[in-house]
Amino acid sequence: MTLLQILILAIVQGAAELLPVSSSAHVIVAEKLMGLDPTAPQMTLLLVMLHTGTMFAVIVYFWKSWRAAYFSSMPAFRATAVQVVIATALTGVVGLALLRAIRYLVAGDSPAFEIEHLFGSAKVMAAALAAAGILIIASSRDAKRADGELSPGRAAWIGAIQGVCLPFRGFSRSGATISVGLLLGVGRRRAEEFSFALAVVLTPPVIAKEAYRLVQAMGASGAGALLHSAAPGLLGMVLSFVAGLLALKWLTRWLEQGRWHFFGVYCLAAAPFVLWIG
Repeated sequence: MTLLQILILAIVQGAAELLPVSSSAHVIVAEKLMGLDPTAPQMTLLLVMLHTGTMFAVIVYFWKSWRAAYFSSMPAFRATAVQVVIATALTGVVGLALLRAIRYLVAGDSPAFEIEHLFGSAKVMAAALAAAGILIIASSRDAKRADGELSPGRAAWIGAIQGVCLPFRGFSRSGATISVGLLLGVGRRRAEEFSFALAVVLTPPVIAKEAYRLVQAMGASGAGALLHSAAPGLLGMVLSFVAGLLALKWLTRWLEQGRWHFFGVYCLAAAPFVLWIG
């Protein structure tokens, strides 16, 4: 992989990851256009490392507001911790159930099947993009009057939709979780903050899983391959961090200015393009 390819992927990932337009779908399309294999373990690991760069961008961007909202007092911290645990638990339950169902329906419950085999499917990505676009547009009607706080029940629904996002590249995690929050009446800023707090919790285990998958795929030479693949990923992390900060400013501005639906329109327009490219 050349430095130019890493630069392109990092910018695409950093910009799209924190916008509700599905970074994975955009990165996979970019990989295909550059002749790279999106399903290869090395490419999956690079994608996860780019996610790591954007995760640090999220922490830097939201730290002040998280500190004021979640760490201002012990009761506030406990309430937030309960909501995060509930949402993450629902993400795991729904996500694992979906993964098991997909493996059974697609591969007859074969233990050799991995969900990454679907990552390069243009039909799956296009359908997921369209679904995310519809959800974003539907939630934008409630965005202006949504001013409620989070509750354990609302957190559970947000976590459940995050679990639905896990197997489907194209079904934007941030777009789905923020949209469900808005539909439930959660205030725009609070829905945004909670969505990305869940992302920070979810990213480290995903990174560990993909690193393990690469080592398993490479066999005895796996550790060396991991280090070799991680080197370009570190450069990509830095670039995606910078792009992520800029994307977050864009997202917050449009969400607060009532332009949330434009992201949904974009997803609907991108779906047929992804299908055509595939």
